[in-house]
Amino acid sequence: MAFFTDVRGTSYEKDSSTLRLRKPLDKPLVLVFAWLQATNKHLGRIAEFYLEQGFEVLTVYITPWQILWPVHGSQKVAEDVVKFLSNNDFPEGLVLHGFSVGGYFWGECLVQLHAHPTGRRTLEKIVGQIWDSVTHLEEIPIGVPPAMFPRKPKLQNMLRNYLTYHMKLFHEAATQYYQKSTYMYHYEPVQCPALVLVSKSDPIGAEAPNKRLCGIWESKGVRTTFKCWDKSPHVGHFFKHRDEYVQLLLTHLKLLNLPMDSCKAKL
Repeated sequence: MAFFTDVRGTSYEKDSSTLRLRKPLDKPLVLVFAWLQATNKHLGRIAEFYLEQGFEVLTVYITPWQILWPVHGSQKVAEDVVKFLSNNDFPEGLVLHGFSVGGYFWGECLVQLHAHPTGRRTLEKIVGQIWDSVTHLEEIPIGVPPAMFPRKPKLQNMLRNYLTYHMKLFHEAATQYYQKSTYMYHYEPVQCPALVLVSKSDPIGAEAPNKRLCGIWESKGVRTTFKCWDKSPHVGHFFKHRDEYVQLLLTHLKLLNLPMDSCKAKL
């Protein structure tokens, strides 16, 4: 499965059945939930920021097929994530950084964690979270087509029509799970500071639903910082507004009292 990838190619020895690391991490870990069709080149630039601050970085990928058929797709990957989080200790801290459909995918993980005997204890290992351009349930038909076919508008329209049809026809096999994931993501959040990053010009990870999300999290006791730029592309805020983005990350990370290295923040 597309899980547990280090963009630098570093190998972490682990037990294949439990995903427990042979050697515990001696640095804080950032677990990145990638956007669809994310490349190592782009993720590598984000990872480099964290590496310069003294973090380890691991990335979780899911595919469009795994979203369309969650029982045999995204939920199977979520099982591995839950197993990894449950069977490892993170003495230096654990931070989530999710992009686009990463919000949906983390909701699938939350569904499983809340059903897991030690799920709540596992969630307490997470000390901070960052969510960039999160795509919500109603935006799936909007967000997936351009990720799949970025320069082919006719194919985007065909896929958009199919996804709308898919969500109506396959409620039992797919849509009900999107709804459960969305509920958990909104109403059962991790109880640690959150940073939410969006743009007014992004129809895929739109401002309004992300602003509503922040309000819900605040009502649940989650300290939430919301940043909305006037103009930048979906999952492109880091590249369009790099200096400000980095400063927002540094400010947020310093709230978490992590053992960070001196801040270089030059990419």
